[in-house]
Amino acid sequence: MDFHCDVHDGDGPFLLLVHGILSSRVQWKLNLAALQRVARPVVIELWGHGRSPSPVDPQIYHPEAYVAAFERLRERLGAERWLICGQSMGAALTLRYSFDYPERVIAQVFTNSASALADAEWVTAMRAGAVAQADAIEQGGAELIENMPMHPARARRLPPEMRDALVAEARSLDPCGLAHTLRHTAPESSVRDRVVKNRVPTLLVCGERETRFNPHREFAERHMPHLEVVGVDAGHAVNIEAAEPFDLAVTEFVDRHRV
Repeated sequence: MDFHCDVHDGDGPFLLLVHGILSSRVQWKLNLAALQRVARPVVIELWGHGRSPSPVDPQIYHPEAYVAAFERLRERLGAERWLICGQSMGAALTLRYSFDYPERVIAQVFTNSASALADAEWVTAMRAGAVAQADAIEQGGAELIENMPMHPARARRLPPEMRDALVAEARSLDPCGLAHTLRHTAPESSVRDRVVKNRVPTLLVCGERETRFNPHREFAERHMPHLEVVGVDAGHAVNIEAAEPFDLAVTEFVDRHRV
């Protein structure tokens, strides 16, 4: 079983794009044209999201299983090395991949991701809260998904057409797949203790309006080797809220590192 994947044409190496929770391939709609000028975007959808299935085996949802799936995808594409980019929880997964397979990564980009850089206190709280939320979603279904604080219907800075598209995608979320994501992906996603060993050229495009991410940004700036940070006037959904600055930062970064 494989998650859904769209491989786009482009000029350059393959670029893996991984969205966050409650999102889908629509996350990258505004960015694809710019990214295609420097790379060949490979857009996947997380288990239980978009057009990907919702496996019943909880092991498939663990971050380590996602990393293994990314590596199988790279092999199927026939790419010796590629670029990777993760948004929100997707960043936790792509960062983990880069730490496990640095020799396969040309360079990487990530955006605001509390789950990627979470400390032990956050992880403990997340484990307890996520299990309760997952149980409720399995029982309450679509109505409870719509009440989640991070649901795109509550986003205030998204362009209306993008908010509408993400809301429409959220309606197709499988409650069981989302529950497994909450139980087995999100609480185990932190790579905070591994950033000091980063060996890959890395760009953080940071939405500076999400002030709660500031401590995580500061931690990364202090401890992560090979890191560049570009701050933009956006909140959590950086690549949508500030699509043009995001595209400019990423294409310039990729241009310097692609082979």
